[in-house]
Amino acid sequence: MMDNELENSVKNIVWAIRRIVSLISSDSKLMYKRFGVTGPQSLVIKAIYASDVSLSSADLSRYLNVTPANITGIIDRLEEQEVVRRVPKKSDRRTVLIKLTDKGRKLHNKLSDPIEEKLMNGLADLTATEIFGIYAALEKIVNVIGPKEIKETSLDQE
Repeated sequence: MMDNELENSVKNIVWAIRRIVSLISSDSKLMYKRFGVTGPQSLVIKAIYASDVSLSSADLSRYLNVTPANITGIIDRLEEQEVVRRVPKKSDRRTVLIKLTDKGRKLHNKLSDPIEEKLMNGLADLTATEIFGIYAALEKIVNVIGPKEIKETSLDQE
């Protein structure tokens, strides 16, 4: 049985995680209102833009750590908006590459930083010990929740 102080700390951790989830959701909704794309969609746009080579859906899925089905849904919605297009790979016509359209490149240049980039910039100001400590604690939390459940959840919650 936990003592009160420890129990309150555990509750505060759960509450902080809920606030983080809420902030991520709010950031995604704000991005959608401003630019017509969600946070996950913007990550796909940024990944394609930053890549020196065209990416396949499988590449994007691995890079963003989401299921292939989720990436397909995100790409479908971006393609409907004419932000990306699917192009058969010249050396292997079975493979389809995802490319930004002119509209997609213009949108990329207007997009505000998604919350993940804000986090990376903010964490860069911490010491190595602080970063390793946060990472270790978050890994323990992920393992408590269950990596299988995390991996299979949808990134694109529209």
